[in-house]
Order: sequence, then structure tokens, then C-alpha cells
Amino acid sequence: MSEERRGLLCGLAAYGLWGAFPLYWPLLEPAGAVEILAHRVAWSVLTMGLLVVLAGRTRQFAALVRDPRARRLLGGAALVIALNWGVYIWGVNHGHVVETSLGYFVNPIVTVLMGVLVLGERMRPWQWVAMAVATVAVVVLTVDYGRVPWIALVLAFSFGTYGLAKKQAGAGAVESLAFETALLAPLAAAYLAWLATTGSFSFAAEGAGHAVLLASTGVVTALPLILFGAAATRLPLVALGLLQYLAPVLQFLLGLLVFHEAMPPGRWVGFGLVWLALLVFTVESIRHHRRRLAAVAEAIAG
Repeated sequence: MSEERRGLLCGLAAYGLWGAFPLYWPLLEPAGAVEILAHRVAWSVLTMGLLVVLAGRTRQFAALVRDPRARRLLGGAALVIALNWGVYIWGVNHGHVVETSLGYFVNPIVTVLMGVLVLGERMRPWQWVAMAVATVAVVVLTVDYGRVPWIALVLAFSFGTYGLAKKQAGAGAVESLAFETALLAPLAAAYLAWLATTGSFSFAAEGAGHAVLLASTGVVTALPLILFGAAATRLPLVALGLLQYLAPVLQFLLGLLVFHEAMPPGRWVGFGLVWLALLVFTVESIRHHRRRLAAVAEAIAG
């Protein structure tokens, strides 16, 4: 099997697992969203710590701890990813799977917007068109929902902020997530201890199966990350960029076909505009990437 084919399979598996998350989080009930989040952090820090050792990343982790700039950036990243995880879990377990998928559909466009606002990057004309269509889509969905689609917007902007902080920190995926969860672990442990003292701790109260499921949150967090890392080193960026749409597509289909969430006409119009914006955005990105490669090839040949 070629390296690129192996990378494609790893990418499909990673985004497929992320797309299937709406089937997993309800299994952890009756634990509430905050308790599930606390367990995810607590078990993830153990899992990621083990991965740092097994993957031979202890030196990189130590360098990360010694770097004040990386610590500040990843401290911010830890806060926004905790917000992202918590809102996503709450949304899925409260019947908003379709809206959570919307957040990850618009995330690529939000990421470009944040590059403009934070890094001073310039958007190309067709990117502005995609942004305008996406803005109209949010307005349409606000009218349809009778409220701003805050779950989707929080997910999109928190994940966009997380990606920006990680990019600026320049740290590897395994050691950076280990560091982020280590920062959050004391808060998670304190919350779980408080639940235990108040008699609201579901981990020990709902049987061994429930406890195992909660403990599995660390592996569930780490596995797609490992697969994604394997894909990222073997696939062109364009292919990886296209694969990212697999997760929200699966989430949308689960919300529609498995959880039977309502999709009135106005919501279809709003999602249709989002998909149109993504089509414009993706086609423009691919063409821009090809023009850049052609320019580089021409410069080398000249």
C-alpha cells in the first residue's frame, strides 16, 4: 500500500470518528455535559501523557513547558478547546446535532476571517463572496431558529481560535494537547471531587459499564488525533482540506436520519447557502493552490 493511500485511510478514519461523536456522547448520560467534559479532560491528560512517553516526545514536551510564549498561547488554546468540547457535548445531548454540524461546516470560513482580523491577512475576492454568502446564511438561520445559532457560532469561533493559537505556538499535536489537558486537569479534578462530595458523581453510581465509558473518553479523544497526524504527514494539504468536510456531513446526516431533528424549509435554505459558500470557498482555494504550485514550478524552471 502506498503512503498516500495509507494517509487517505487514516484521514477517513479520523474524520469518520469525529463525525460519529454524536452517537458516543449520549451513551455517557445520565452524566451532565460538564461532568462529561471534566472526565474527558481527566482521562485525556492520562492518555496523552502516556502517548508523549511512548511516542518519544518527552524532550519536545519539556521544551514546550520551558517556552513562555508557547505556554501563554497553549493556555489560551486550552480554555477555548474546553469551551468547544463542553458546548459540543451539551449540544449533542440536548438535541442540537444538526446545529453542531453547522459549526464545523462554517469553521473553514471563520478560520480565514480570523486570519484577516488577527494576523492581518488579506482575503481574495472570491473568499469575500463566500464570506458574504455565509453571512446571509447565518441571518436566514437566525430567522428560522428564532434565535442566533449560537451553538454553531461558538463551536466555529472557538475551534478557529484554537487552531490559530496552535499555529502560532508551533508545537506538535501530541505534546501540545498533553500540555493543554494538563493545564485543565486541576479544574476537572476539582469539579469531579466536588461532585463526589455532593453525591452527584455518576462515575461510581451507574455501574461498571458507565464507568468504563467515561474512562474511554481519553482514548476517544486521542485516537482520531493520532490518525489525523498520520494523515497530515502523508497527504497533500488540498486533500486534507477536502477531508475535513466529512465530519460535519456525517454529523448532519446523523442529526437528520438517526436523531430525527427538524429541518423546516427555512433551515434547508440556510444550510444550502452555507454549502454554497463552502463550494465557492473550496473551489477558490484549490485554484489558488494550483496557481501557486504552477508559479513555483515556473520559477524553478526559469
